[in-house]
Amino acid sequence: MPDPGQSTRVQRESLTLDPASGNVTRTPEQDLVAAEQPLELRVEGKSVAVVMRTPGHDEELAAGFLLTENVVRSRKEIFEISQCPSIETELEENNVIEVLLSKGTKVDLDELTRHVFSSSSCGICGKATIESVFQSFPPLPAEEFAVPAATILSLPDKLQAAQETFERTGGLHASALFDREGNLLLIREDVGRHNALDKVVGHSLLEDTLPLAEHILLVSGRFSFELAQKALAAGIPIVAGISAPSSLAVEFAEASNQTLIGFLRGNHMNIYTHASRVQ
Repeated sequence: MPDPGQSTRVQRESLTLDPASGNVTRTPEQDLVAAEQPLELRVEGKSVAVVMRTPGHDEELAAGFLLTENVVRSRKEIFEISQCPSIETELEENNVIEVLLSKGTKVDLDELTRHVFSSSSCGICGKATIESVFQSFPPLPAEEFAVPAATILSLPDKLQAAQETFERTGGLHASALFDREGNLLLIREDVGRHNALDKVVGHSLLEDTLPLAEHILLVSGRFSFELAQKALAAGIPIVAGISAPSSLAVEFAEASNQTLIGFLRGNHMNIYTHASRVQ
């Protein structure tokens, strides 16, 4: 079942034009739209980011953000993640998340460059320098993991069937994790495509199942550089998008030994890098 905070009901006016007469019919209605709220991420009491996200699975979002931002490397470095009420805000409560690190974990929070607003459409808009965009995650090992093409081609229908909130609102991105047999293991939806993937990665981090060395990632739209980087942080060898990849995503996947697939629709796919993983 979708998280109850993932959609909200709003008032709208529906306009319909009759081409024959030129008359316009106006009908007041209610509509479901994807929910969007700011989330402040704090580490050891220090605010490190504000992200626009769809409420729900915020602990996973925080954990995934910290891993893909190279702040933590393993589950044992996180002592506790808790949600606290917003202070002095007119928005809904529970828009602040606090992360406490385990004793002995050393991080330089001043080096975190995401101290500014990050929009829901771009996960790197808050970066202060070009250098900070390229995190230091090692390339994946040799291409031992391989999957039949038929298995990969079956994934979009499974993703669509599981996108319950998108079905109701039409306004969310999705990231889904599959095993080598094509079984859907996890799906997260969010107004931000990078948030949806952070939630998948964060869930895996908190469950201590990283690296995801025998898994496939499918995203509901285009595949950007940042998604490739986040997938690398989680150790995912095969990544795919329903739509096109960006040029930088292709370059990054090639250098990182990731298999990158785009335009995964119907009985067709484009394999841009390391095609030997697709049998």
